[in-house]
Amino acid sequence: MDEHGMVIVGGGLAAGTAAKTLRAEGWEGSITVIGAEHREPYLRPPLSKEFLLGKAPEEELAVNPPGWYAENGVDLRLGERVTQLVPASRVVTLESGALLPYRAVLLATGASPRTLDIPGAHLEGIVTLRRFEDSLALRAQLSEGGQRVVIVGSGWIGMEVAAAARTYGNEVTVVGRERTPLTQLEPELGDYFRRLHESEGVQFRLGAHPVEFKATEDRVGAQEAECVTCVVTNDGERLGADLVVVAVGVVPEAGLAQRAGLLTGNGIVVDASLRTSAEGIYAAGDVANSLQPFTGDHVRSEHWSNALNGGKVAAKSMLGQDAKLEIAPYFYTDQYSLSLEYSGYWQRARGAKLVLRGSIETVESGLDGFVAFWLRDRAVVAAMNVNTPKSQKALKALIASRAVVDEARLSDPAVPLAELVPAG
Repeated sequence: MDEHGMVIVGGGLAAGTAAKTLRAEGWEGSITVIGAEHREPYLRPPLSKEFLLGKAPEEELAVNPPGWYAENGVDLRLGERVTQLVPASRVVTLESGALLPYRAVLLATGASPRTLDIPGAHLEGIVTLRRFEDSLALRAQLSEGGQRVVIVGSGWIGMEVAAAARTYGNEVTVVGRERTPLTQLEPELGDYFRRLHESEGVQFRLGAHPVEFKATEDRVGAQEAECVTCVVTNDGERLGADLVVVAVGVVPEAGLAQRAGLLTGNGIVVDASLRTSAEGIYAAGDVANSLQPFTGDHVRSEHWSNALNGGKVAAKSMLGQDAKLEIAPYFYTDQYSLSLEYSGYWQRARGAKLVLRGSIETVESGLDGFVAFWLRDRAVVAAMNVNTPKSQKALKALIASRAVVDEARLSDPAVPLAELVPAG
């Protein structure tokens, strides 16, 4: 066994899962997890959903149970940063100046929220949502209710925060550049989500973007702080705001890899086994731009399933096993009484034929849910189920099978989904 151990850089789901998998697969050498935050690796999806709504306690966010790292001999270094990675000598340098040799290193450095470079972007009351502390502070503000909340961005995070803000009784306006929210979906599906939010009292300014944030000066004791009070859009509209949440995507944290000379591009470029361009270095989670065996494309996914499965695959690859990240990407969202799950390859779904099982209008009437399928060459490449629990197992199997399907049977709610999956 190499005298050097395994080093994991990151503090999220991919990092925590990789550490657990290394031990589960029999690695008895040292494991060091280096996290910039002062928290054990934790889950991020609940930060804009259950935790933000106060429905999930803090302890449920942890990737591994309390005491797991100490019990399994994992050196957890929190509040530390890696400043340099030297592939030739297999050493990482910490911000403290300490040198840490490695047999293999996993970069699970995640991503950081994009910010807006416009006048007033520095003002108090303009926030992003990425870390535990962000969600905790945002929950405290939203739970007061009665505030004017402007959300910049109409993607998944923006829409989830809008749902939470309205649930707490705030006045909510969503500003989005596109004509429909959730542009990863077809316009008719994006419009469905818009109508859902409008029925709950959310207002939309679509095809718009902020050009300036304005403030008034508030005096608190001897301190003076400029707090945002207005969002000015590109068409000149002025939206009153007590709080602005900027949710316009993230930027992968690939700086460490770039400085080390690794191949990067929309994150850290890796193969299906999550190996980077340098021997002994791997990447997983939001930062990894990985080869998808199913499509032949490189894809960077920011969802829970990618981090969970990527952590497992990376750990096995670090041990020399033949492991590949082959599972179809998956994510979920909960907004008001709506529950959605999506599996599949969004890059293959673009321009594919959309087939619905059930009716959007039926869901809007408060009745049954629906399933959306994306067909390419008569095979299902992606599927989304809305308020139809227990559909995902069959949908994932159908996508993995690559089977040619009968469109009439696919759209017929009377045909069990399991019957469409080829035997064996």
